[in-house]
Amino acid sequence: MDEQLPESLREVEHELTALLRRGRAISWEIASEVHPNLEPNAYGLLLWLRRSGSIRLTDLAARLGVGKGTLSRQIQSLEGLGLVRRDPDPSDRRAAQLSLTEEGQRRFDAARASRLRQIRRALESWPRQDVEEFARLMRRFNDAWG
Repeated sequence: MDEQLPESLREVEHELTALLRRGRAISWEIASEVHPNLEPNAYGLLLWLRRSGSIRLTDLAARLGVGKGTLSRQIQSLEGLGLVRRDPDPSDRRAAQLSLTEEGQRRFDAARASRLRQIRRALESWPRQDVEEFARLMRRFNDAWG
């Protein structure tokens, strides 16, 4: 067995912990940029809705790996803030399609631009190939994680 593996895994854990801690702090900041009453965890949900355009609640719950009840409560909160809307699903009237409202999209895009500027500043000295490799490895890690 590779003798370096345990130390490299400890290093991955350390760096991942630092990234998650920093990510939580950024999530608080960016959530308040979107809306003062937005829960920090909701930014990721808004990101999925922005990328999807329109998606059924059950499909979004499956993608996020959360229960429909939990997601439904989060969506209700976002609807109450005027950031998300439900429209009847044309293929199944019993279901609804979720999407960002115009206001939700405007607020999300402004907050996202701020976050992307932060990421750009952090990576601006990296060669382009390193940034591409970093993105590829993060995607691979996230796919393997679940």
